[in-house]
Amino acid sequence: MGNSFPTGGFGGSNPVEGMWQAMDQLRSKFEKRVGSRMGRGDVREAVLSLLAEQPMHGYQIIHEIEERSGGTWKPSAGSVYPTLQLLADEGLISAEESNGRKTYSLTDAGREEVAGAAGSAPWAPESAAEDAKFSALPKAGIALAQAAAQVGRTGSPEQIQQAVAAIDDARRRIYSILAQD
Repeated sequence: MGNSFPTGGFGGSNPVEGMWQAMDQLRSKFEKRVGSRMGRGDVREAVLSLLAEQPMHGYQIIHEIEERSGGTWKPSAGSVYPTLQLLADEGLISAEESNGRKTYSLTDAGREEVAGAAGSAPWAPESAAEDAKFSALPKAGIALAQAAAQVGRTGSPEQIQQAVAAIDDARRRIYSILAQD
């Protein structure tokens, strides 16, 4: 069977090492696009946007941002809680303790701030196409590379050959998508 993968791909003398390299390349592309850190202003904007909908506690805010971003952004407690404190210090939100948890809500000044802000929520992708380009596709590629690496680690020589053939076929089919009008 010929090696139809590009240099540094799955072919060569050590296909398992090539699979790991391909997986690392996919992961680095995914992390550069999707896993980037958001700025302080983005956390602030996200918190205010969510609290404009309903009062929430800190964990709910973190969970909502992660869910609404499709898992591409999960702010840490170390960025959300200081932001909540800062917004409270500015008089934009207030906190009410209930059942051992602080629930945050907008004050009148906070509602005015949200009403004056223009633009989409910071977790919203610019378009569905951008979301798919930088989220779904790299995730699918990483999942494929992980499956290939597993076959490389635990499969028989015949299973490895079948996996290489399947991946080679998938690569050709993916390129054919670009060739369609």
